[in-house]
Amino acid sequence: MEESKSTARYSDEELEEFRAVIEEKLEKANVQLEQLQRQITETTENSGDNHGSDWMDDSSYNTNMELLNNMAIRQQKFIQDLQNAMVRIRNKTYGICSITGNLISKRRLMAVPTTTKSVSAKSIERKKVPTKQPHRINSLPYVKGKDK
Repeated sequence: MEESKSTARYSDEELEEFRAVIEEKLEKANVQLEQLQRQITETTENSGDNHGSDWMDDSSYNTNMELLNNMAIRQQKFIQDLQNAMVRIRNKTYGICSITGNLISKRRLMAVPTTTKSVSAKSIERKKVPTKQPHRINSLPYVKGKDK
């Protein structure tokens, strides 16, 4: 259900279906990036000569600019990932897991069209990366208290 090992690649018709989905997402992503860039420009222009006069205003301005810039950077990465997916479609390698070499399920590709890994490959990858364990305050050697 998750992966198909029998098919070497998706058919041209299926690739065309994926291409249409990705083009639509790419168009929307570009519009959103333009809106973010416009907001950044407007925020910069509206700060004017008042920048530096009030530390609360400066803090708010800096926080807003940082948020907008981070959103723009994420959007640019998403656009790049969509463009990379379009290249894989043209090369007819779209939907092939970069880890296992098996086909990624169509359902997963429709949900996350930029993915290059199947669900099973992604879960194997996650198991290799150790997760951070939260430290308990009372288990630290310099904190006196009951350790359980």
